[in-house]
Amino acid sequence: MIAGLRRVGAVTLFLLQVLGACLPALRRPGLIVRQVYNSGARSLIIIMLCGLFVGMVLGLQGYDLLSRFGSESALGVAAALGLLKELGPVVTALLFAGRAGTSLASEIGLMRATDQLTAMQVMAVDPLRHVVAPRFLGGVIAMPLLAAIFSVIGIFGAQLVGVSVMGVDSGTFWSQMQGAVGIDDVSEGLVKSLAFGVVCTLLAVFEGYHAAPTAEGVGLATTRTVISSSVLVLIVDYMLTAAFL
Repeated sequence: MIAGLRRVGAVTLFLLQVLGACLPALRRPGLIVRQVYNSGARSLIIIMLCGLFVGMVLGLQGYDLLSRFGSESALGVAAALGLLKELGPVVTALLFAGRAGTSLASEIGLMRATDQLTAMQVMAVDPLRHVVAPRFLGGVIAMPLLAAIFSVIGIFGAQLVGVSVMGVDSGTFWSQMQGAVGIDDVSEGLVKSLAFGVVCTLLAVFEGYHAAPTAEGVGLATTRTVISSSVLVLIVDYMLTAAFL
């Protein structure tokens, strides 16, 4: 328990240091755009593919459940709310942690193992400002964009299965969705995706920055990134869902 509290304190202090380095890092937007590309654009294919099949499965399961109550026409509402408020942000965060989080942790950890970060400090260059902060901002910006794309593709997959395969009326599918889904539902998913972006990216850069300067240390930091991010995403998801309700 004491070790866990020490770790929480270390991550909190590291977050404060990173936030302090974010303002100077904004003066070099090219670095941030490059990290948005590395964290977001390179994760786009897996996000779209998983979003499509999650939406298709949601369409099948939702139709099976709603048909037992004679409410097949509400499939669009169920799919949209499930994706926007829950599945979109959570599944995207888990995929983001597995793909972009491990990449960030291993990249910074390798810089630690090869003494690149130490060399920057010797030359009076702050590694937090030039290495960590751009990657942190890039991950935080990319996460809501990926979650939005996941939700849109998932709704398309649910519509594809519900309308084309299960026979739900297309007009009913979209009209009920537009009438039932409001700005509050969209904002809840946006807040969750931002929070998950902070959690996943912060843990990735923290583990990489504090990795042991060995091959084993870099591998261990990458493993801890995935495990910690996945667990914390689910914990934060429950807390945010309870707060919104």
